[in-house]
Amino acid sequence: MDFLDRQRIPPGLRIMDVGCGWGLLGIYCAKTLGAEVTSVDSDPEVFPFLDLHAGINKVKITTMKRGLGGLTVGDLQGFDVLVGADVCFWDNLAPVLKRLINRALKASVRMVLISDPGRQPFYDLAEYYSKWNGAEIMDWRIKSPKKMDGRIIKIGAIF
Repeated sequence: MDFLDRQRIPPGLRIMDVGCGWGLLGIYCAKTLGAEVTSVDSDPEVFPFLDLHAGINKVKITTMKRGLGGLTVGDLQGFDVLVGADVCFWDNLAPVLKRLINRALKASVRMVLISDPGRQPFYDLAEYYSKWNGAEIMDWRIKSPKKMDGRIIKIGAIF
């Protein structure tokens, strides 16, 4: 969220938040960036919590029950940005995310942002995309509200 705060992101983008959990990143994008958000997760039990948080924040979020590997090029078409926060938690997720990102780029998604505290599947993904023209691997640190650091893969651009 801090990274997005510092970018010049135009309002009204269509953003897909994959592995959304309770949807906090997507809700942030809808509320702060004026984005049209679709939040995707394989666990349908997260959606009541997402809906509750969206209501509290007075934003509308579209939800989709789908695993990371189940999203098709057709599902991804029409989105400007694909975001995923803290989605590299299992060793087998790097190849799944690589295929998802490649499908997103094939579907003409303009920018992909994946953030993680810095686990091995993220580094595997970062190593693959570091060879791509237009991909950036960044360390990101914040001091407030709590001192934290993490990593971001940014592929493509919208600003």
